[in-house]
This record gives sequence, structure tokens and C-alpha cells, in this order.
Amino acid sequence: MPSFVAKCLDCDAHTPYHPLTKSCPECGSEWMEACYDLDAGIFRGSTFSDRPASLWRYSELLPLQNPSLYPTIGEGWTPLFPAHQLGMLLGLPNLYIKDERQNPTGSFKDRQAAVTVAVLLEHNINEAVICSTGNVAIAFSAAFARAGLKLWAFITSLVPPDKMHEVAIYGSQVIKVTGTYDQAKKLAAQFSLERGLFLDRGVRSITALESMKTIAFEIAEQLAKLQLPSNAETKKQSTWSSPDWYIQAVSGAIGPLGVIKGFREMHAAGLVDNTPALACIQSAGCAPMAKAWEADLDVADPVLSPKTHITTLTTGDPGRAYTLLRQRMLETGGGTIDSVSDEDAFRALGLVAKVEGLSIEPAAAVAFAGLIKLVRQGVIHPDDVVVINCSGHTMPVESRLLGPSWSKDISVDDFEFPSHPREGIVAALTQIDQTQMRNVLVIDDQVDARRLIRRLLEAQGTFLVDEAESGPIALQLVKQSVPDLIILDLMMPEMDGFALLDLLREQMPTEDIPIVVVTAKELTAAEWKRLDGHIEQLMTKGDFFVEELIEEIEEALRQER
Repeated sequence: MPSFVAKCLDCDAHTPYHPLTKSCPECGSEWMEACYDLDAGIFRGSTFSDRPASLWRYSELLPLQNPSLYPTIGEGWTPLFPAHQLGMLLGLPNLYIKDERQNPTGSFKDRQAAVTVAVLLEHNINEAVICSTGNVAIAFSAAFARAGLKLWAFITSLVPPDKMHEVAIYGSQVIKVTGTYDQAKKLAAQFSLERGLFLDRGVRSITALESMKTIAFEIAEQLAKLQLPSNAETKKQSTWSSPDWYIQAVSGAIGPLGVIKGFREMHAAGLVDNTPALACIQSAGCAPMAKAWEADLDVADPVLSPKTHITTLTTGDPGRAYTLLRQRMLETGGGTIDSVSDEDAFRALGLVAKVEGLSIEPAAAVAFAGLIKLVRQGVIHPDDVVVINCSGHTMPVESRLLGPSWSKDISVDDFEFPSHPREGIVAALTQIDQTQMRNVLVIDDQVDARRLIRRLLEAQGTFLVDEAESGPIALQLVKQSVPDLIILDLMMPEMDGFALLDLLREQMPTEDIPIVVVTAKELTAAEWKRLDGHIEQLMTKGDFFVEELIEEIEEALRQER
């Protein structure tokens, strides 16, 4: 097992690591990080390839000597998989989701809890204190219960009751604080000081920061196994692969700081060719880091009263964490720190559920909303390899996530079932009124594109959708039943969208059908002129949000009436 030391970020002093040491013995700084001998030869891809699929496969690069003391249940090594449909919608063929929902309690904070508890067991520490907005408390409570340790969990009163109850069920001592997250952290720190207990200090805790490196290690190892086309084109010399972008929702910055450290260590050891750009996304109602980044400041002004429904992202005062994050980003792959509204986050939550079948929590949805924003701004390019952290799966069942047509009501009270129950059921089902549904024909030669648009429309509950993979088939369907609206792609073999449009406009009863063109084609001036006056709207694939497509369709239908 290689040696490691605690390195002070201010005076560069190297001292032996102990979890109860809160500051540098030389200068008193509370900002220290683990430093490893990366020249020892242990950081090679072949070192880890045959090890168990968990974060402990990288144990030589974690701040402990004996990981076997911890009763692991498979923390880490979460799936990395392509987001085909979301990528198609955004024009990102190389979009991947790092599914941290698959950790034991459903978030990446299980990594932090596992490494911390393993270190505490190694040092015979059996009691600790944490402060949390939800996920940390749940992860630590489960890990402490498994290891037979005692945990004091300071939680703000804004944390959803279900999360508080889960913490208590694990047997933790819950201290509910009526105040902000930053105020709760101060109380937890004072409590731990008075009792001489270990306190998880977030980005200032070596165990916490080191645990997050394993996300980077896994991404690099998993991307290499996927054998991306871009890897061959660039003739990379390294063993593993880095994405062009890594995206994560951010509150206190522990995740991206750990991920940066992981990629820096891999790059220093020659395991990857580059470090990725980072996109750190905050909720606009509590975005001190995003505001400081936009103003090109080294220090973030605190947000004293967070105004967001997403309580897990309410670190109002990031302190030096922002300064360090900014410094590391500028030193390595660059990137951006941005913010999105709660409304955009909830829309993204619904979109990811509809097109990828993933239940995610609002904090994770902030990252997806940030992805959409950066794609639309042109910051992320179509050929970029992008990995987004899907950090939790507690999907809220709230009215703000669902539109007015999310369900159809039927009643069985007016039907008699005894003698012919099947007939009664069929009669009840006839109450599902489809007369209010609008018929849409989607014409596109790409089956995935048709299926995606169909899925998005049918999820609204107000559209009946047919598909045609070519112009001739579309003409046959239109003759059989005239749709209320057509969604048309321009680039198709045999008969392109322009020729089909001419035929539809030349004959009754199709000459007045509203047509929305959705295409990836860059139009010439002549092609624009050819479309002028014949379509209701042109939308570029990868450059619109679902709501915009629905709004354009509904507007076209209103005009048609």
C-alpha cells in the first residue's frame, strides 16, 4: 500500500494524516488534501482491471490502509450509459449519463459516507457529526448503521419530511435546525467541538474530497471500454479516456472538486490525455458561485436567504470552496459555473423521465437543465463527449411537474358488472374521450427521431400520433385519414420533404394542413424561399425544448381553427 500524507494548501507542509486533525500543524490552515506518490507505479489501468466492481478497486488512491474493515455493499462503479434519445433531442450523439442513483441510498454521497466510515473504523472512532440538506444525512446514516457507529445528523427544517424520516429510521440522532443550511453547519461544528467528535466538513474533509475522485476514475475507465469513435480519430496514447465535458449540479462544490482532483491525478500519471471542462450548475435561487463566476470574481458573495424549492442545493456561503474550484478549473480543462431556474429544472426532470425513463430528483434535474442551456448557447458542441452526473432518484410527486392532461378520469359506478363483467369494463373505458385528441402525422425516415417525437407528444395526453418513414407512405396515410397537423423532416431519401410539401399543398384536402418542419438541415436562401408561406414553423433538431415544440404545434392548430 503506497504512502500518503496530508498536504497543506497554504504552506505546502506535509504531515501524517489523521481524521481528527482539523488544521495544518505548521500554519493553522483548515485546507488540506491527501497527497500520493503517483510515481510509485500503482496508477496503471492494468492494476485495477481485474478487481471487484466498486469504488474500492481504487483503494491505493484513498486515504486509508485497510479498506477491508468497512462492510461494503458495493458503493461506486455505477453505470455509465449513452443517453440516446436525449442526445438526439439536443444534437449530442456522445452524451452519457453517470448513474449515481445506483449507489446504496441513491446518490453519489454514498461514496463520501463509505470512505469516511472506513477511515473512522481504521482509527477506532465510533461517533461522528454531520450537517446535511438531505442526501449526505441519508448516506451517512445507512453507512453508520451498517458499521455499528453513532451519528448525529444536523438537518435544516427545510429538508423534506420523507428524507428526515429516513435518516431517523436508520437510527441516527436527528437534530432539526430551524434556520439556513449555513447556520446549521455552524451549530454542528460547535457541537462536535464541545464533544470532541469527528465532523464531516464537506470540502475540507479529506475523506469526503478523496471519495469523489472515484467518480472520475470510473468515468475514465468506463469511457475507454466504450471505445468511442473520437478516441480512434485522435489516436490517443493513454490507457483511459476523458470526456470533453463533465456536468454536475453544485451546492458546496465537493463533487466537482473531487472529480477535478481525480482527473488531475490520472493526467499526472499518464492514464488520460487531458482533463475535461467542468460545467457546475446551481439553482438560480441560491447561486453564489455562478454569480461570482459570471462577474469574474475570486470570492463569492454569500446568499443569505436562498429562494429555491430545491433544498439540497442551498449552500448560501461556499466560502473558499468556490475560490478553489475556480482556481482548479482555470488551471485544467476550464468550463463554466452557471445557474438555472427551478422551473427549468422541473421541466428537465419531466423531460428526462419521458425520453430516457429515469426518475431523478430535482437536484439532478438542475444538471440536466444546465446541459440544455449550454447546448442552446453553443457552449457545448455537437461533437463533444459529455458526461452528466445523475446524482439522485427521489422524484417528487408534485403538481408543478404535471400538466392538466396528465390523467383521464373514468367511473365504473354507472355500469353493472355481475353477469358480464368484461362488457362493463369496456363500457367504462369508452368514457376515455378521444374526440378532444388532435391527430398528428410525423414524417421522418429515421425511426429513432419519429419515436422520440411521438413519445413527447403522446406524453402530453392530448395527441394521437401516426408515423410515416417516407413521402409516398405519408401520402397514403393522408389519403386514408387527414391529420390535424404534420411534423415533417426535410432530409429523406426517394422523396425529400420539399417535394412532399409541394404535393401536399397542391391538392385538397391537404393544402391547408398546418405543417411544422423539424430538421437538422442548414437551409440555403433558395430553400428558405421555397418554404416561405407553406409551413407554420421551422425548428432545428437539437435546438428546442419540448415545451417549445408543443407550443408551436398548439399555435398552429389554433390558427387552423
